[in-house]
Amino acid sequence: MKQKLTSQTHFSSQLAVLVLASAVAIPALGQAAQSSSTTPQSTPPAAASASAPANNEKEGFWGRVNPFARKVWVKKRIDPINDRLNELDAVNAKNSKDIQDVDSRAQAGIKQAQAAADAANQTATAAGTQAQQANSTAQTATGHVNQINTTVNGLDQYHQVTEAEITFKGGLPKLSDEARKQLDDLATTVNGQKGYILEVEGHTPQAGNVGIQSSERLTEAVKRYLVTEHEIPVYRLHAVALGNAIAADAAPQDPGAKPVRVKTSTVHVRLMENSLAAQ
Repeated sequence: MKQKLTSQTHFSSQLAVLVLASAVAIPALGQAAQSSSTTPQSTPPAAASASAPANNEKEGFWGRVNPFARKVWVKKRIDPINDRLNELDAVNAKNSKDIQDVDSRAQAGIKQAQAAADAANQTATAAGTQAQQANSTAQTATGHVNQINTTVNGLDQYHQVTEAEITFKGGLPKLSDEARKQLDDLATTVNGQKGYILEVEGHTPQAGNVGIQSSERLTEAVKRYLVTEHEIPVYRLHAVALGNAIAADAAPQDPGAKPVRVKTSTVHVRLMENSLAAQ
C-alpha cells in the first residue's frame, strides 16, 4: 500500500513539471512563428536593423502594440507633444493679447476722431448760428437805416389837406361870423393831430408898403384867433403878408397871360400835413 501511494505522488510531480514546461514552451513557439511569418525570408540583416528603432528602445513583450507598457514609457512619448501644445497655447495667448491691444488702440483712435468730429460739428453749428444772428442783425440795422432815411427825407415833405379863404370887408382886420366859422372848421380838422402846419397868406388890393402893412394886419388877426380860440401852437403857423403880390404857385404859368390882380382883401389858409404824420 505504501508503495502505491509513493508511485502516485511521483506521477503527480512529473505531470506538474510537464504542464509547466508546456506553458513555457507554447508562447515561445508562438512568438517565433509570428516573427517568421511577418518577416520576409529575403530581407537582409541591414534592412532589418534599419527598420528597427534607432534608439533600440524596448517596445514591450508584444512588439509595438504593448498593452502592458509602463507609465514611464508612455510619459516619454507624450511629454514632447505636451511641450509643443504648451508652446502653441503660449503663441495663441500672445496673438490674442496683441489683437486685443490693437483693437483697443483702434477703438480709442475711433473715439478720439469721433469726438474731434463732434467738436468740429458743434463749432460749425455755433458759427452758422452766429452768422445767421449777424445776418439778422444786419438786416434789422438796414431796415432801421432805411426807416431813418425815409424819416429824414420826409421831414420837409408836406401835402395840402384842405384850405380856407377868409374875406375881409373894407380891408379892416375884423373877422366876420362866416370867417370865424371857416377857421373853426379848419381848427377842428387838426385837433389832436401832429405833423402839420398852417400856411397863412395875406393879400390886399393896395400896392407897395401900404398893401404889405394892410395884409400883415389881416394875417395877424387870423393867427390871433387860431391861437387864442383853438390853442393852435404858434410854431405851426407860418404867415406872410404879400400885399397885392401873387404867390408863385398862384401866378399863371403862361408867359403871355395877363398878370392876376388882387381885388379884395383876403387871407388864404392852407392846412399842410407832413408825410410822416400818418406813421
